[in-house]
Amino acid sequence: MSQGGDNPVVFVGAGPGDPELITVAGRRALERAQLVVYAGSLVSLEMLSWCRSGTELVDSAGLDLDQIVEQLVRGWKEGLRVVRLHTGDPSLYGAVQEQFARLKKEGIPFRIIPGVTAAFAAAACLGLEYTLPEITQSLILTRAAGRTPVPEGEDLAALAAHGASLAIYLSVGQGEKVSRALAGAYGEKAPVCVVYRASWPDQRILWTTARDLPRDLAASGISRQALILAGPAVAAVAPGARGEAPVSRLYHRGFSHAFRRGEDS
Repeated sequence: MSQGGDNPVVFVGAGPGDPELITVAGRRALERAQLVVYAGSLVSLEMLSWCRSGTELVDSAGLDLDQIVEQLVRGWKEGLRVVRLHTGDPSLYGAVQEQFARLKKEGIPFRIIPGVTAAFAAAACLGLEYTLPEITQSLILTRAAGRTPVPEGEDLAALAAHGASLAIYLSVGQGEKVSRALAGAYGEKAPVCVVYRASWPDQRILWTTARDLPRDLAASGISRQALILAGPAVAAVAPGARGEAPVSRLYHRGFSHAFRRGEDS
């Protein structure tokens, strides 16, 4: 048995759901893989059809950390090209740091291929720009405290108070808590959008308000795999909104930059 090949373990971000939203590098890694440990409850199984015949496929949905790492270590020591296929982008709520630490301890190299996160798939389906000139230039990706706490200072109400665009992950089961935070920051009537399974065939979009979020979530039956979006940029694309915002100077005829001489130069 080989004591490890020349290939690092490759962590691949599968994207938000639609197989076509994986990166070219991610798809190529799957096409070359000899062992794929994939998050079966979250990634599209269509992606596995890109693997070559004979590739070993291991669904990690029912595995704990020790069992997942055991598969990665075993595959690498056997000299296989190993892919760990994660949903979205591994760096965001991916629970990858502990996997990295275990591989480092074993002296096993790894690399990461980033993926498209659900917040960007949701923006695409809504025709949303999170960073509108003179309205908000910041996007906060966060979650509400639940079974997993958040650090002191990252309370949802405190983050919402910045008035930035807010993409709230893993929190549709915390509707009352999210509602209070958003209503306090943006007002009770502020538009809020819930995007369920962004980019999947069964994607759903639910528009509500900060006040009515808990009621409308309960009525919709949406309890997982959804993003909650709020903030002034989100309000600008809500049904009935005028959708007007100050125009960026970037393409204004009078604005010069390194690649274009404008009227102000």
